[in-house]
Amino acid sequence: MFYRGKFADGGDGREMAAKRQRTVDPGSSFYGASTGSNFMYNPSPYGYVSQPPPPPFPVVRLRGLPFDCTETDVAEFFHGLDIVDVLFVHKGGKFTGEGFCVLGYPLQVDFALQRNRQNMGRRYVEVFRSKRQEYYKAIANEVSDARGGSPRRSASRAKSYDEGKDSAEHTGVLRLRGLPFSASKDDIMEFFKDFGLPEDSIHIIMNSEGRPSGEAYAEFASAEDSKAAMVKDRMTLGSRYIELFPSSPGEMEEAISRGR
Repeated sequence: MFYRGKFADGGDGREMAAKRQRTVDPGSSFYGASTGSNFMYNPSPYGYVSQPPPPPFPVVRLRGLPFDCTETDVAEFFHGLDIVDVLFVHKGGKFTGEGFCVLGYPLQVDFALQRNRQNMGRRYVEVFRSKRQEYYKAIANEVSDARGGSPRRSASRAKSYDEGKDSAEHTGVLRLRGLPFSASKDDIMEFFKDFGLPEDSIHIIMNSEGRPSGEAYAEFASAEDSKAAMVKDRMTLGSRYIELFPSSPGEMEEAISRGR
């Protein structure tokens, strides 16, 4: 049975209905008239309800980076923010001093912009808003450059990049630099799939905040295997090319202990 009398506040029910309608009308106030259309009671003439635009892709562009900076340096520069990826821009095989940093949430872009013109080492770094398309284009350019030419040509280019790697003593341990921050042990095992590395031979290094630093160590069965694995130097894992360096058990243990 419907109650047709007055409500306790003296109203006749129509005011209560109006209040209920205002509470479900987005963008309106319970205490005032709606300033926008009510999508529940005024549907679109085309039969669909408009949706809010998706949030912007959370990426910033960096300029003026030191030429010896690493992903860890960028993560420290944006201390307190969630870093998803760092991409350094190269041209003709040389670092340009520019890069991109993908953050965890769109809101963090505003916080990243507050670091504009702050110092990284002795250089100040400029921080700009960027777009998904610019970041993807930079990835495509990096992958194209890393994959260009035959394997023999790529090996020659890697050798000229750092001749000291060929003459370094191998102890069965390699250091990996430039890993995506999302890289897992399984990803690294797949990267070295020809060598059958077990999971406990992969050590992903964490930074002081307990997050991946972009570096890792891999233990091989012998020094000969680690030397043979250097053919993977500057090959890609996902969208990133990975640099390999001969290392030692002592250096590996020290890096692991720093991240604990």
